[in-house]
Amino acid sequence: MTIMSAILLFGFLIFIHELGHFIFAKLSNVRVLKFSLGFGPKVIGKKIGETEYLLSAVPLGGYVKMMGEDPEDEVETKEDKDRSYKNQPIYKRVLIVFSGPLFNILTAVVIFFFIFILGVPTLLPVIGEVLPDTPAAKAMLSKGDRIIEVNGKPVKQWVDMTEIIYESANRPLTMKVQKKSEIITISITPELKKVKDIFGEEKQIGIIGVRPSGETFTVRENVPNAIKNAFIKTWDISALTAVSIIKLIQRIIPADTLGGPILIFQLAEKQASAGALNFFTFAAVISINLGVLNLLPIPVLDGGHLLFLGIEAIRKKPLSERAIMISQRIGIAFIIALMAFAMYNDIFRLITRQALP
Repeated sequence: MTIMSAILLFGFLIFIHELGHFIFAKLSNVRVLKFSLGFGPKVIGKKIGETEYLLSAVPLGGYVKMMGEDPEDEVETKEDKDRSYKNQPIYKRVLIVFSGPLFNILTAVVIFFFIFILGVPTLLPVIGEVLPDTPAAKAMLSKGDRIIEVNGKPVKQWVDMTEIIYESANRPLTMKVQKKSEIITISITPELKKVKDIFGEEKQIGIIGVRPSGETFTVRENVPNAIKNAFIKTWDISALTAVSIIKLIQRIIPADTLGGPILIFQLAEKQASAGALNFFTFAAVISINLGVLNLLPIPVLDGGHLLFLGIEAIRKKPLSERAIMISQRIGIAFIIALMAFAMYNDIFRLITRQALP
């Protein structure tokens, strides 16, 4: 069932991406010749109206084939010219190209909206462990204590407290703490600690030496807050994805962390096994990744097409067919090499995991 969940997730996100291109092509009165899930040989297909809908053999992508999309496409009749992709104004072509990544990102917004509406398990600010020889131990904090307030700011969840502590190294804080039925006020000064962030880069934060109890409560948002938080969450993950790509290029993130379809399927299986909330959160993250990665300025990706359209807008004429075809071949070679490297990493992880005792 979990493998099927991973396959359905991958297919659904590809479908959403291609659906964006398809809808905006139709809205722009561009003739869509094919709508395919997957690449390569046709497995099954059916022509409805002027469009052939396909399921193809290689399930690692998909495509929408529009009339006049390829530079070498010949368009003869006036009606075909009017409905040809390459004869559309630049703004229409930009909308058609950008709509794929946009639909992926909006899909994440919708998923997060329902997650916030249905409720998110959130850690209570209750101490589960006090580490020895830390500011918390010296301040006589103990297991079961509940933090109510820090520097006059109410604390309703664990993150409310940690955000203040992280930014307050070597600065005294005033805490209101509930110890069983008694509420006391203490002064505590977080100590400076060097840690590594998700990119492996060193940063300095304040800590007091406590760990959460693991007790949670469910936070449910009303519709306006759910909409706002869904957009904020999607933006934060989109920005994190973009930063991760930059860090990968800068070699701050090791190249062997790059994963391919095998890793995505493994993670999808794991999240599906962990429950619906985990799975749908993972689906939103993958959808954002798919949208952002497709905006990279690499020929054959949507970002490469947008780059060509930008050059055309500046030059007042398109690039030559030869230049586009050469760049697309380079882009295809790059994507194939990248996918091969990602698959190598996936297989190496599998072999390494099986070799471990």
